[in-house]
Amino acid sequence: MRPLKLTPAFKDYLWGGTRLRADFGFETDLSPVAEAWVLSCHKDGRSVIAEGADAGMTLADWIAREGKAVLGKNAAEMPDFPILIKLIDAEKPLSLQVHPDDAYARAHGEGYGKTELWYVLDATPGSTLYYGFNRALDREELATRMADGTLLSTVNAVAVKPGDCFYVEAGTIHGIGAGILIAEIQQSSNATYRVYDYGRLGADGKPRPLHTEQAQAVLNTKAVDAAGMTRPVFAPKNGYAVAKLAKCPYFTIDALHITDAAALVADKSSFHALLCTEGEGTLCYGDGRIPYRRGDALFLPAGLGEYALTGMGKVLLTYI
Repeated sequence: MRPLKLTPAFKDYLWGGTRLRADFGFETDLSPVAEAWVLSCHKDGRSVIAEGADAGMTLADWIAREGKAVLGKNAAEMPDFPILIKLIDAEKPLSLQVHPDDAYARAHGEGYGKTELWYVLDATPGSTLYYGFNRALDREELATRMADGTLLSTVNAVAVKPGDCFYVEAGTIHGIGAGILIAEIQQSSNATYRVYDYGRLGADGKPRPLHTEQAQAVLNTKAVDAAGMTRPVFAPKNGYAVAKLAKCPYFTIDALHITDAAALVADKSSFHALLCTEGEGTLCYGDGRIPYRRGDALFLPAGLGEYALTGMGKVLLTYI
């Protein structure tokens, strides 16, 4: 087994911009480019192996061929590949939205629910994210404000800067504001219920539909402390520093700041998913070498063993 460098699937949602192409060098004819699904087995956008004997094969097909052992023991009972990693360029604000939990998603044919983590890579001064209700709402007020378009006033607006981190649990109302570049690690789901959309028109010239019934069924209407946004605290290691961004039943995420080399191990408990968010380096394993740079995503099968990330840059490491 060897690590796999991946090519993304792209999305051209109307709020996207040009930074995924300009800043990361991604090649796509889509315009705007809103999202790059850099590591995905989801049917709505599958990443593809970029090089080697299996170049052109989707990661999903490669895993199906090799067997679930490449995912590791911790994912053995999961019905599908568990995570999806994106880069998001919000030139314009996204809608206010909410995602279901696993139980609701499965009951409505969606597979996994969608808990996610946002890691802010860049933000224009004054940019804000919307994150949870600023006070508790009862169901009657929720329905009224969704109907009359005043829901935005009940949601926390949080000013952000690069390095901020949000854990967005399923059921939490949220939205990415304009001018923000984000790395998102999430459950492998595309179940999104739109709650508020600034009165925008879709490509057909009509207002984009709101998913009122589904949103009311899954929204957590309790107040959320905006301090759920965190600034990661990095601990020094030999050749790098590491911060724990999230640890939950769906994924664990570490941020690595590499100044020389990070010695790591992909044991049989889980695969490792890597996303380089800044700089460049080389993944060294056994007698193999794979160069990587900003925007590159790599899948390391469980049981690969010891490997090192050399160079200088920032990498997000996700595992189960």
